[in-house]
Amino acid sequence: MPINAPSRWLPGAVLCSLLLLSPLPSLASDDFLTQTDTPAPQPLQSLDQTLQRLAPGADAQVMRLAARALSCADPDAERLAVIDFSLPSTEPRLWVFDLQRQRLLFKELVSHGQGSGNAVAQHFSNVPESHQSSIGLFRTMNSYRGSNGYSLRLEGLEPGVNDLAYERAIVIHGADYVSEDFIEQTGRLGRSHGCPAVRQKVATPLIDSIKEDQYLFTYYPDPEWLASSTFFRCDRDEASLAMN
Repeated sequence: MPINAPSRWLPGAVLCSLLLLSPLPSLASDDFLTQTDTPAPQPLQSLDQTLQRLAPGADAQVMRLAARALSCADPDAERLAVIDFSLPSTEPRLWVFDLQRQRLLFKELVSHGQGSGNAVAQHFSNVPESHQSSIGLFRTMNSYRGSNGYSLRLEGLEPGVNDLAYERAIVIHGADYVSEDFIEQTGRLGRSHGCPAVRQKVATPLIDSIKEDQYLFTYYPDPEWLASSTFFRCDRDEASLAMN
C-alpha cells in the first residue's frame, strides 16, 4: 500500500487487549419469561460479538478489528459503518450498524477507487490525485449537496494512512455505476476517484444514518497498517468493549 503522506499527529495510546466473551446461547422465548412476560436480563455481549451477530456473513476478524478501533476512538458512538475491501466489488461489503439499538441498518454494495484495482481492490493510498481508496478509521462530518449529489464528508483519523481524506475530497455519495445492472454488464462495479460510492437509491438514508460524528472503518489486510495503527492499541478499560 503506497502511503506517502507524513504523520502529522499521533493520538496518545498504549497497549490494550480486546475483551472476549463466550458466545451467547440461543434463547427460547418462553423459557426466559417471568410470570409477567418480562424478559430476563441479558448478559453483556462484547462489541465485536454484537457486530458478528448482526452481520453473520461478514468476516469475524474484520468485525473484531472494527470493534477494537471504535472502542479506542469513541466507545459511546451510536453508529458504525464497516467496509471490507478484501471482498470483490461484486459482493455487498458495506455494513451500517445502529449500536444503541443493536440493529443492522444497511448491507450494501460499495465502490473503490480507480487506482485501487479492478473488481478487487489491492492498492490503497493517502495521496491526493492517486484515485485510490484509503483504509483505516474515519469520523463522519457534515452532509452536503455537490457534484455527486447528496454526499458525506469524512475525516481520516490515521496519520499517514487516511488523514488527507478531507483534502482529497473523499466522501460517501451515490453513483449510477453502483448497481447489480452494472455488475451484469461489466463483471464489477464502476470505480470512483477514491470515494466509497453507494447505490443512488440508498445514498440519502445511509448518509443520514451515519453523518455528524459517527464512524466508518475500512479494512484491507495490509500488514504495515495492522501492525502500526494506534486504534488497535489504546488505554481504554477492557470493560468499555462490552455493551448491553
